[in-house]
Amino acid sequence: MEKEIKHKESDRRGMFYMEDEKGIISELTYARKENGIMVIDHTETRPELEGQGLASRLVKRSVEFAREQNLKVDPLCPFAEVQFDQNQDYKDVRVD
Repeated sequence: MEKEIKHKESDRRGMFYMEDEKGIISELTYARKENGIMVIDHTETRPELEGQGLASRLVKRSVEFAREQNLKVDPLCPFAEVQFDQNQDYKDVRVD
């Protein structure tokens, strides 16, 4: 069963995450800058669940969110940066 992606945001900080009965299984955190830039600063997945595409789904959802909110994305986190490099369809939201 595919896990639901949840989102919470407060005070210019936010996160997309998935959880199970034990808590968060994968998360992506970001900061919203005043200039309309969303900086993805961290992704993490529980070690035993790595390699299942969970963090990739979170990056994809953050891109959709950026489009909905008219934001540009700065993928500061190394994992997110690789995802942006590999997915040309994220190019429209990436900071120049």
